[in-house]
Amino acid sequence: MAYNPKEVEDRVYKYWLKSGFFNPDNLPKTAKKPWTIVIPPPNVTGRLHMGHALNSTIQDILIRWKRMQGFKTLWLPGTDHAGIATQNVVEKKLEKEGLTKFDLGRKKFIEEVWRWKEEYGNIILGQLKKLGASCDWSRTRFTMDKDYSRAVKKAFLHYYKKGWIYQGRRVINWCPRCGTSLSDLELEYKEEKGKLWYIKYPLKKGDNNFIIVATTRPETMLGDTAVAVNPKDKKYKNLVGKKVILPLVNKEIPIIADRLVDPKFGTGAVKVTPAHDLKDYQIGIRHNLEIIQIIDEKGRITKKALPPYQGLKVLEAREKIVKDLKKQELLEKIEDHTHQIPKCYRCNTTVEFIPSQQWFLKMNELAKIAKMPVKKKKIKFIPRHFEKPYFDWLKNINDWCISRQIWWGHQLPVWFCQNQTGISNFHPQKAESKQKEKYFVSLDKPKKCPICGKCRPKQVDDVLDTWFSSALWPFATLGWDKKTKDLKNFYPTNVLSTGRDIINLWVARMIFSGMEFMKKIPFKNVYVHSTILTKEGKRMSKSLGTGIDPIKFIEEYGADATRFGIAYQITENQDMRFVTDNIIMGEKFCNKIWNASRFVLQQISKSKIKTQKSKLQFKNQNLTSADKKILKQLNKTVKSVNKDLENFRFGKAAHTIYDFFWHDFCDRYIETTKKQNNEKTEEILVFTLLNSLKLLHPFMPFISEEIYQKLPIKNKKKSLMIEKWPDAS
Repeated sequence: MAYNPKEVEDRVYKYWLKSGFFNPDNLPKTAKKPWTIVIPPPNVTGRLHMGHALNSTIQDILIRWKRMQGFKTLWLPGTDHAGIATQNVVEKKLEKEGLTKFDLGRKKFIEEVWRWKEEYGNIILGQLKKLGASCDWSRTRFTMDKDYSRAVKKAFLHYYKKGWIYQGRRVINWCPRCGTSLSDLELEYKEEKGKLWYIKYPLKKGDNNFIIVATTRPETMLGDTAVAVNPKDKKYKNLVGKKVILPLVNKEIPIIADRLVDPKFGTGAVKVTPAHDLKDYQIGIRHNLEIIQIIDEKGRITKKALPPYQGLKVLEAREKIVKDLKKQELLEKIEDHTHQIPKCYRCNTTVEFIPSQQWFLKMNELAKIAKMPVKKKKIKFIPRHFEKPYFDWLKNINDWCISRQIWWGHQLPVWFCQNQTGISNFHPQKAESKQKEKYFVSLDKPKKCPICGKCRPKQVDDVLDTWFSSALWPFATLGWDKKTKDLKNFYPTNVLSTGRDIINLWVARMIFSGMEFMKKIPFKNVYVHSTILTKEGKRMSKSLGTGIDPIKFIEEYGADATRFGIAYQITENQDMRFVTDNIIMGEKFCNKIWNASRFVLQQISKSKIKTQKSKLQFKNQNLTSADKKILKQLNKTVKSVNKDLENFRFGKAAHTIYDFFWHDFCDRYIETTKKQNNEKTEEILVFTLLNSLKLLHPFMPFISEEIYQKLPIKNKKKSLMIEKWPDAS
């Protein structure tokens, strides 16, 4: 009497798998034109949450719709190794067992991560199947598969040969907890209430003359090498070029003028610590300032600082320095100050800016490559306003720090000669010119050192930023760098559905990678879906433990109810707070569909009814006004749904289908048919139900398939998913 998804969904999914229709090679021969989506690979950090369910539902709606329209559809699944994020969760697991990665050593730790990957990679794929995802599982990929890893090395070698990859010592973002560099895009800025300290820097000549500097980080003053003002700031015009005495350290440093200084911040005069601030680093390079590192990789004060502060944690040093400044009467005042603090996007530790020897990818040419297809409308963003942050990032782009000091990931295919010295200078251009003396790139372990011809070269310990490998996803999954049949047939892909938070982290990099390696765009449309937040408005994250497992709702309400409930609330609004109300509505809708179908099947005769019409029209004029009205409304609904899906308006399409089936078909037409029982009515009942099931199928595939298999119609297909999509007249 009531629809029971537990009796249907697993059985139907097994039926689909047996049919082979998820694989484009098994679709009817009439399906010739390829239509492709490569899934944004979920990180193997844990179970999926409702945000993943949203995106998977969107992609499955599109792929099922296009499959029924007669396209040769491929939805390619897979998972991402997610370097730092996965290493972080495995380290937390070990911590609960009283162990660290160092207790295991690199080799055994990586084995531990692979076990984690196997467990959670399978869980993730199982969750997608429970949701009804019609992916071609025979083509499942992982970003550290053997062939994929080879592709990553080939990409690295390609850039290296072009002179776009270099090693240099620069000030970078550093997470003391994770012990690795981070790109600018891997930082999350959080607003915190802090202080603004106004410090007196005595002028070299002149009694009681000071320049007052405002800073949020007094501890870094131990590494100051200048005081800077804006060249347009008239109040400091006569001080530029003079010297001040660095408080506590008691050494002379210059007053310089630089356009990067904000004259409205504090007093308009700022301390310059090139080793521990990205803006200060740029100023330091421009003015040839000394770079003194006084904070190390563990977040402690180095031996380059004064002895009283050496070895202290950053906040401990801050407290002592402020206390010492007060003693020497060099602290003018302290103000409350709210500012943005950079945090590691994975462990939430405050990020330090420190000088570090890293590998970089030059971005000038690649940024130009990434701009072109979007400017020329070969790639469209939906909604379109996301083009602006895309272009803004490319306009102000820095070279990409691609090396990470972690164990899990693609080890750089870089080897070094043990008979040559390393690079010790800071300047990236000089470092770049020297790197060939020591390093070389090889896809395989070299048998002989090509530099000295004597030593056994060692591979560098660093691994690549996880986004370097992810950037190759649309074509490496299809077999690049080999010329495969899949690459020829299914690249470029049609749609990328993704979240706004990784437009620059991932989307931009896939675009320039596709253009660089394939000479073609990787996808035609970028649909930026809503972000599902928790009921409290927090970001859902597997690694942070704030995700809600969609399986919980599938087990309680069914996959169709979960999918429809998610799709129903998709709008152009970018933030969507998750509530269960719409999923409960989806469950009720399933029961409505089930009961309406039961009624139709009970009303019609046992003979097979021919309802496979190419157009939604009946030539026979023996129709009642109710017959004509439902057929007209069905035709209107098909047109509306088609238009909405073409424009990625999934919520509107779901509302339209819901309103038609519940109100037009059930409340009005079915009630009317109870009074007009004839053969034509039976045919229209089945015809309307069949086409309703077709419209519902991309959104609610299980129940629509189950009912379809019970319909007494001629020339029925093996599965609803290869039925012909309704063709409105």
